[in-house]
Amino acid sequence: MRWLAVVLAACLSWSAWALDLQQAKQQGLIGEQLNGLVGVVRGSGEVNAIASDVNRKRLESYQDIARRTGTSLSVVQSRAGQLNIERTAGGHYIQLADGSWRRK
Repeated sequence: MRWLAVVLAACLSWSAWALDLQQAKQQGLIGEQLNGLVGVVRGSGEVNAIASDVNRKRLESYQDIARRTGTSLSVVQSRAGQLNIERTAGGHYIQLADGSWRRK
């Protein structure tokens, strides 16, 4: 359960870029994926840059969590993805297992 607290703390620490990410989510441009990363629903250069930046930071955090807990990166990403999707606001996009996007 300690890893869950670490993942949750890492997710909450992403508020430094939350405004840009939040705006992109509200506009239906970016959504949460099962692998703990964000994906581009409808892209442009700016949207792709936001997603890349968020994903780079998330991966760094996930790698750190995996090292500290002795868990594989894929397990950390999967658990983070589940948490992120659960916390996704209604009307924002989430990616389904088949790769398609739907509004929550």
